[in-house]
Amino acid sequence: MSKRSKLRELIAAPEILVMPGVFDGYSTRLLGASGFAAGFVTGAGVSEASLGWADQGIMGLEENLRVTRALASCYEQPLIADADTGYGNAVNVHFTVRAFDGAGLAGVMIEDQVWPKRCGHMKGKQVISAEEGAEKIRAAAEARLDPELLIMSRTDSLATHGIDEVIKRLNMYAEAGADLLFADALLATDHITTVVKNVSKPVCVNMGFGIRQRSTTPLISARRLQELGVAVVVYPRLLTAAAIQGMKNAIATLKESVESGDVIERPDLVVSFEELNDLVGIAELERIEQRYLTPEQYQQKYEHAAYEKTAVTTNPGAEL
Repeated sequence: MSKRSKLRELIAAPEILVMPGVFDGYSTRLLGASGFAAGFVTGAGVSEASLGWADQGIMGLEENLRVTRALASCYEQPLIADADTGYGNAVNVHFTVRAFDGAGLAGVMIEDQVWPKRCGHMKGKQVISAEEGAEKIRAAAEARLDPELLIMSRTDSLATHGIDEVIKRLNMYAEAGADLLFADALLATDHITTVVKNVSKPVCVNMGFGIRQRSTTPLISARRLQELGVAVVVYPRLLTAAAIQGMKNAIATLKESVESGDVIERPDLVVSFEELNDLVGIAELERIEQRYLTPEQYQQKYEHAAYEKTAVTTNPGAEL
């Protein structure tokens, strides 16, 4: 089964689809080893990790596409790309979706903020008209070369127009061709219930940090969301926030070592060299090397290593 068909099957299943957010090679590889069935590429995380700037429209299409393509190539499960607003009007959306379609993603999300957009949980959001939003979703749906590519529509209109507008827009976007509907920054369980009951396609919600409450939205368990009728939940801030906390802990410990003059051994704070290499595919690279280097090349690199031709088990062209 292709990644795209699998994603559609997971969304249609009675169990809620839990999608942690990934933003770099480490987070994507860790997600692949964790047993979760699919992942969501967080545009905020890509912007912050790659450029060092907050999610306020600083990152453009090419940087997003470059990172997202690489993540899709090292992950065997379906990934949904965060394509922001499509980087312009409906014409830009057409070419944005074509680009992500060709990059191996299982789905693409398009939102209805004014560009430059910002994180949906920040102040100062503006949205385009519902009519323009619907045309952008129609452009996205019709741009697909593969009809299995999932189109996820996002509205940020709760903060600017209220819950009735959210429902109106999501239904317009569904009619225009969206497969999955996402209302960001819903403020209460009642909002989620109202949206689920009044829209025509499966609903996705954002639970942010996953294991930590934030000031903008409630923290609700995946099981409870499933009971409310939600089809998909994403956790775009979980792994970015966890990575920052882990790095802060390691930096503080190193600083303590420097200031005290003592060696501090803290294997609980950092993975081993071997674990790091295992995570990022060293064994697979070694199998490729053994298969394609000549015996002379291999022995020159590894003087005492036994040379043995091996089958290559790679996944660069996993079915989309």
